[in-house]
Amino acid sequence: MSTVFVEPEPGTVYLVGSGPGDPGLLTITAKQLLERADTVLHDRLPGSRIIGMIPESRREDVGKHASGKRTTQPEINRRMVNLARQGHSVVRLKGGDPFVFGRGGEEAEFLAAHGVPFEVVPAVTSATAAPGVAGIPVTHRDHASSVSFVTGHEDPTKAESAVNWEALAETDGTIVVLMGVNRLPDYTGVLLETGMDPETPVALVERATWPNQQVAMGTLETIVDVRDDVGITPPAVTVIGEVAATRELLADFLRNDYSDTDEDS
Repeated sequence: MSTVFVEPEPGTVYLVGSGPGDPGLLTITAKQLLERADTVLHDRLPGSRIIGMIPESRREDVGKHASGKRTTQPEINRRMVNLARQGHSVVRLKGGDPFVFGRGGEEAEFLAAHGVPFEVVPAVTSATAAPGVAGIPVTHRDHASSVSFVTGHEDPTKAESAVNWEALAETDGTIVVLMGVNRLPDYTGVLLETGMDPETPVALVERATWPNQQVAMGTLETIVDVRDDVGITPPAVTVIGEVAATRELLADFLRNDYSDTDEDS
């Protein structure tokens, strides 16, 4: 079977997911586009190993940081359109999957509204990859028949949260929270107030598949203290539910547990 090489089209924007961070988890299409596109607009979440694959002359950092330098979404949108109209093939590189809490939908709508052709390149989402590499299945026949993916970092302009934590607590399924490390006390507090068992297992997976991956285990009642003791910082995924305890059975046998490798330079 021959390999099909992707040749980026001039004037086209590619909304590309980079997966959780390990270059080996890039799709073939994503890798080929990174090698051939005229310009790559990236944020910080793909990580240095993937960003380092792109020559500096062809990449632009448009990352949003919690503090310090910040590129606004309108600026990113305008940059994509302007480059495409100049005849560039443009990769908009995102961590995880572009359509899972990645604002890919907003960017696609903006491109369409301005008559710019685009293509979506899906990727492995950290919502399932982060728990997986830590030895946690998000569903399990014995523990959880459903899984809910939730953003822990909603639009700050919203008058109130759009996440119904009370309803999630009643599903008795797994809750996976992305980008929710800093707001961990808020939503764990709400879940405890709804009557969720304080002993419910909780896992935090920081920088999944990166060389400096960390995994911290606790319960709904203790996880905030565990986060602070271990020093878990963004980006990280929170897994709430009985499936989180599966890691304790599997960790000693995992061969893709990145948490024991040297730190990323």
